[in-house]
Amino acid sequence: MTIAIIAHDGKKADMVGFIKDHHQLFNRHNIRLIATGTTGAHLERAGLEVEKMLSGPMGGDAQIASRLVEGEVDMVIFFRDPLGKHPHEVDVNMLMRLCDVHNVPLATNMAAATRLVQSLE
Repeated sequence: MTIAIIAHDGKKADMVGFIKDHHQLFNRHNIRLIATGTTGAHLERAGLEVEKMLSGPMGGDAQIASRLVEGEVDMVIFFRDPLGKHPHEVDVNMLMRLCDVHNVPLATNMAAATRLVQSLE
């Protein structure tokens, strides 16, 4: 199973904490993490293993969307900052739309992500 990890700048620390909190569960179930570049770099600095794509504004959201369409992504956890402006909002919307089109679970906040991750048990 592969989970895509994305976080807007204001949510990256929350994402690192969330992934660290659930790291043992991911290891136990042999879950592979992929992430946009900057989010992935934050995860790596926290000692977590992740495959990094480009940063979101440079095409990382689109890279993850491509893998999702090819059936290589089973779940997306995307901590969005709903109050910020994001230059790559078009890519973000495309990724979220493709989650709906391909019936891939998508969590956009910590509460939803916790529920999705708990379903793995």
